[in-house]
Amino acid sequence: MDQLNTVRVHLLELHRLLLAVEREDYERVHGRVTGATFLNVLTSDPAFAWLRPLTSLILTLDEMLEAELTEADRVDGITRIRAFLAPDENGNEFQRRYADALQQSPHVLLAHGVVMKAL
Repeated sequence: MDQLNTVRVHLLELHRLLLAVEREDYERVHGRVTGATFLNVLTSDPAFAWLRPLTSLILTLDEMLEAELTEADRVDGITRIRAFLAPDENGNEFQRRYADALQQSPHVLLAHGVVMKAL
């Protein structure tokens, strides 16, 4: 499997785990919700906006996989993904919340390691 395809598969798993952590936190406060209700909350509640850049990154990766890329394009894509996934307690909202999620969930931490290894 091509490296970018492998990265995509692992990014999707990381995204799934981050959503699971967020859902667990949400349901702890608001009670259990259906999948449809949670999807609505994800798309409308500003508290979940920090996840949208990761969703966008996955969509961009999908577009890259459909295009004919040069080796330089592939390297640039890998570099951008690696930089994006750099947790930083003093960084942008995604980096801060991502750093928190890595501390909170061993599953997210392991998935992060798998993505970084694939990069």
